[in-house]
Amino acid sequence: MGLAIAAKLSPKHNVVVVEQEKHFGEHSSSRNSEVIHAGLYYPTDSLKAKLCVQGKQLLYEHCKTYNVPHKNIGKLLVAQDDDETQKLEDIYQQSHLNGVNDLQWLTQSGLSNKVPYLSIQAGLWSPSTGIIDSHQYLLSLLHVIEQNHGHYVPNTKFVNAKPVKDGLIVTLEMDESCYQIRCSHLINAGGLFASDNAKRIDDLDLFHIPETLYCRGQYFAYHGKHPFNTLIYPVPEKHGLGIHATLDMFGKLKFGPDTQFIDNLDYATDHNVKDKFVTAIRRYWPRLDDSKLHIDYSGIRPKLQIEGVQDFIVQDNFIHGLDGLINLFGIESPGLTASLALAEYVCDKIVRGDT
Repeated sequence: MGLAIAAKLSPKHNVVVVEQEKHFGEHSSSRNSEVIHAGLYYPTDSLKAKLCVQGKQLLYEHCKTYNVPHKNIGKLLVAQDDDETQKLEDIYQQSHLNGVNDLQWLTQSGLSNKVPYLSIQAGLWSPSTGIIDSHQYLLSLLHVIEQNHGHYVPNTKFVNAKPVKDGLIVTLEMDESCYQIRCSHLINAGGLFASDNAKRIDDLDLFHIPETLYCRGQYFAYHGKHPFNTLIYPVPEKHGLGIHATLDMFGKLKFGPDTQFIDNLDYATDHNVKDKFVTAIRRYWPRLDDSKLHIDYSGIRPKLQIEGVQDFIVQDNFIHGLDGLINLFGIESPGLTASLALAEYVCDKIVRGDT
């Protein structure tokens, strides 16, 4: 989000992107399924719903303009029984409320032709879902920033910020030395670290800072030939979209993620959960050869709550009272898809003077 917002602002504003790691995209931006979502599931009029649908179109256009590798390979949502088929019906209805009108019910003959290797009762086809090379996408955003003379500063920690007249004074740490810069606007797009960043801003009421919960999800890779040529998603689960089948730009098949709330930032993987993955996958792909399934990597979602539906949170001065500050919390899926639309949403606030 930091790169997307900076890229959007860079033609008309002086921007500095502060990155605490050696490289951009070390956390949620690159440790995900790399899926361009259609915008099916999210509650009506939520930011997730509106910005995912808008962002999908913007992202496809961006990929074509900047030659970012991507494929519009579609997604099949699958149901195994009557209860899950009803959930697909609910998703179908919700997708129309969100402005997604291309979902298609597949007949049994249609399912047999498209995915003869699956064992499913019903399926919804989403033709506007795709995949993207997330690293190349982030590189393209950095290219736009630098082309417009913006600055990207890695290995730099955000220490604190102090509101002053007409802006904020930001203290940064680089190579064990501290530096201060003055800015008219500070955009806290820290992802997993957004809540910690907010606590370092003077005069910001703690009431406006939600706790970020770490929800880790692991992925297993399938080593060997497979029949998949599209994405396969079960009905959504409590904290995510279920253990789904995705493909990367080279056709490599992977499954995930699962969900586990953890106390500390830890990307460790656990091969002992393989049986859980095998059980979940065999519900729709009974011919899975589990000897070819191997633990791959994990990612962490910035959750704001354990129960209930979570939306993106974008706070401006109308909420927290500090001029020039915008906080972004809970930017999980579909954050990658929505990134360019969310960047426009934030930039419009700055142009209108909402911050």
